This record gives sequence, structure tokens and C-alpha cells, in this order.
Amino acid sequence: MYEAAKLLYNNISNFARLASTLVHLGEYQAAVDSSHKANSTETWKEVCFACVDGQEFRLAQLCSLHIIIHADELEELIYYYQDRGYFEELMSLLEAALGLERAHMGMFTELAILYSKFKPQKMPEHLELFWSRVNIPKVLKAAEQAHLWAELVFLYDKYEEYDNAVLTMMSHPIESWKEGQFKDFIAKVANIELYYKALQFYLDYKPLLINDLLLVLSPRLDHARTVSFFSKDAMQHASESRDPELAEKLLQWFLEEGKWECFAASLFTCYDLLHPDVVLELAWRHNLMDFAMPYFIQVMREYLNKVDKLDALESLHKHKEHVGEPAPLVFDFDGHE
Repeated sequence: MYEAAKLLYNNISNFARLASTLVHLGEYQAAVDSSHKANSTETWKEVCFACVDGQEFRLAQLCSLHIIIHADELEELIYYYQDRGYFEELMSLLEAALGLERAHMGMFTELAILYSKFKPQKMPEHLELFWSRVNIPKVLKAAEQAHLWAELVFLYDKYEEYDNAVLTMMSHPIESWKEGQFKDFIAKVANIELYYKALQFYLDYKPLLINDLLLVLSPRLDHARTVSFFSKDAMQHASESRDPELAEKLLQWFLEEGKWECFAASLFTCYDLLHPDVVLELAWRHNLMDFAMPYFIQVMREYLNKVDKLDALESLHKHKEHVGEPAPLVFDFDGHE
């Protein structure tokens, strides 16, 4: 008997019950007006949810602005919209709420999460304007799940997680790498292993800029380790080039620089490109026979194996030559052998 209840509640000014009654009658605008007079969070929620169900989203938004200012009510409100698939309307509601005097962190955070899922193109501007008002760990997780790598790096920067920022840029350079930003971050990382990962990243991705990176990192690098790092890369490059001349030049450079360990290592990295007589001469002239001996042992083993195989083939060939054709069987006229 909603019509009768409407008259009674209106007559006694019970606006909370009147709003509830008007919702059942489908009089949503009047229900919103009664909610204003009742000024109760529970009343606002009841009318808001009824308007959502009735797809009266403009009125639902008016009600929501009175609910959303209470941080502990935000989760239920968001769930009600999302559970019914009204994501666009929910984002419009949160956008309208950002200008409220009592806007709180939850609003900015939840809107960022929604943008990451449904409007990623709006994420950069939202974070640029409101990064200080969002719950960064929650938005970081949402950005990572949505593969928004540039936004992830932006948030890591604001959260001062420079190690993660650098790792993200190296893992997803197309979307997130910026030269100036990367050099700024790499100078602030806590894990020094990232220096050497960054060097390898530049060699693979931006080799022409490696000198710029070294200028930034040189005060922080272990110079001996860095030289070894580049020596290893040079050996790998020489090996992959399949150029014997390049491999021999690299050996000579190691000797000129006094890098005996690199000389020894390159003998195996570029093993099949080097001529043993050249290696022998270089090792003898620089008094490095001890460093080269493992190489010569390997060369000798291979030569002996080849000789053994040749001997076996020669023996087999001689054996075949000494074996004559099988004698034919001869029968006499009586059929006896």
C-alpha cells in the first residue's frame, strides 16, 4: 500500500521512510528530494541503488556524491556498480567526486584502477595530476596487471623504487624507456648489479649511447669488473663474427693491455677461429705458455684423434685390398664339387 504509506510518511515528515516508499513507486526524483531532507547515509544508499537498478544514472550520481565522501562506504558503492557492469557510469561518478571538498585518497585510487582496466589512455594524465593522492602500491599492482609499463615506471619513480623502475624500463623498453630518465634512475639504484645489467642492456638496445651511460656510472663502477665485462662481450662478438682475423686482433689487444686472463679465456671462446701456430708464437713471445697450455692440450687431443681416425681408415683400406674375390665353385660332369 505504497500510495497510502506515501501520504502518511509525508504527513509525519518521516523523510527516510518516505524516500524508501517513493522508490517502490518509481518516483525517483521525489525520492532523491526526500533523501536530501532525511540526510542519512543509509537513505542515500537505498535510493542510489534503486536508481542504479532503474538505470536513472543521473539521479544515482546525485545520491552517490553524498555516499562516496565516506571512505568506508566507497567499496560497497563501487561493487554495486561493477557487479552490474556499469563501469562507464562508475567512472563518471568518481570523476565528478574528485572536485568535492571531502574528496579522499580512495576516490583517486579507485578511479586510477578503473582507468587501468577500461580507459588506459586516461591513466597518464590522472597520475600526473593526482599521483600524490593515490594509494601508490595499489595502483602499481593495477598498472602492472594492465601492462601499463610507462605508468608503472612513473609510479616507481614517485615511490622512490628506482631499482624496479630500471628493471621495468629494461624489460619493456619500447613502451617505457627514456634516455634521460633511465640515467637519472640508474644513478639512484640500491643494487649495484643493476649497473652491469644496464651496460648489457645498452649494448643490446642502444649501443651508440653506451659512452653516455658510462659517464654516469663511472664513479660507481668497479673498473676491473667493468673491463672484464666488456672483454667478455668483445670475445663473444669475435666468436659470433666467424672472422679469424678479428679474433687474432682481439688476442693481440689483450696482450698489449696486459690482460692475461682475457687472453686465456679468448683461446676457448674463439677456439675454432684461431690458428695454433699464431697462438704458439704469441704465447712464446709474451712468456705466457702456462696460460696457453690448456689450449694446446686441447689442440693436441684433437690432432691425435684425427690421426687415430686416419690410421683406422688406412688400415681398413689395406685390409680390403688384401682380401681377394671369393673363388667360384667348380663342378665336374657328375655334379660333384
